[in-house]
Amino acid sequence: MSQAPAPRRERDGERNPLVAKLQTVADLPDEDIAALNAVCIDARELGGRRNIIREGDRPEFVHLILDGWAARYKVLPDGSRQITAFLIPGDCCDMHVTILGEMDHSIATVGRATVAYIPRRDMEALTRRPKLACAFWWATLVDEAVLRAWVVNVGRRDAYEAVGHLICELYARMENVGLAADHRFELPLTQEEIADALGLTPVHVNRVLQRMRSEDLITLKRGALEILDYRQLEKASGFNANYLHIEERVRAGSPERS
Repeated sequence: MSQAPAPRRERDGERNPLVAKLQTVADLPDEDIAALNAVCIDARELGGRRNIIREGDRPEFVHLILDGWAARYKVLPDGSRQITAFLIPGDCCDMHVTILGEMDHSIATVGRATVAYIPRRDMEALTRRPKLACAFWWATLVDEAVLRAWVVNVGRRDAYEAVGHLICELYARMENVGLAADHRFELPLTQEEIADALGLTPVHVNRVLQRMRSEDLITLKRGALEILDYRQLEKASGFNANYLHIEERVRAGSPERS
C-alpha cells in the first residue's frame, strides 16, 4: 500500500514547482495557474526512503513532487533494484496511471519530501483546459525522452561518462524549475542510488566521483554539488540537453554559462 493519508495543509506563499515547469513551455493564463495551485492543497510530508506508491497499487491520486526528490524503481527477481528515473520538484509521479489501472513499478522518496495528492477527477478536469493539456503532453514526452537517454547512458557509456551525463541532466532539470543556479544544486542521492540508476556498483561510482574531484570538475559537500567546469564535464560525458526540450535561456550548457 502507498503512504497513509496525512492531514491536509495549505502551502501559502510557496511557488508551485509544477507551475514553474509548465510555464517554461506554455504561456498559461491566470485561471490555469490558479487551477494548478488549487489541486495541490493536499500536501503531505513523507520521510526519507518511503514508498509513495508501490507496484500493483491502484492509485486514487496523482502524486506531484513539491519538495525533495523521489525515484522510480523496479525490484528484480534476484532482489536487486533498478532505478529508472529520478523525480524532482514539479514532476508528477504517475500522471497517466489512472488510464492503465495499476502501477507497474514503485516510487519512493529520496530523503524527506513533500508530495501533493491530487484526486483523479481533479487531474482529469485540468486536462480539459487546452493550454494545460498541451503542457502536460510536453511533460510526458520529455519523460519519455529522458528514459531513452537513460537507456543509452546505461547501455553505451562507460562509468565516467554515465555519471557525468547524469549530473549534467539533473542540473539542467533543476535549473529549469528555478532550483539551481551558477552550476550549483542540492543533490540528495547516495552513491548506492546513483549506482542503481546506472547499472554500476557504489564502489565504482565512488571512484568516478573521486576522479571528477581530482580533475577539478565538481565538488560535492553535504549533499550540495557544484560543477566547476561545466563545458568540460559536458564534453567528457557527451551531454546534449536537446532531449530535455527546454528553452535555450534555461539550458545549463549554453555557451555563455561555462
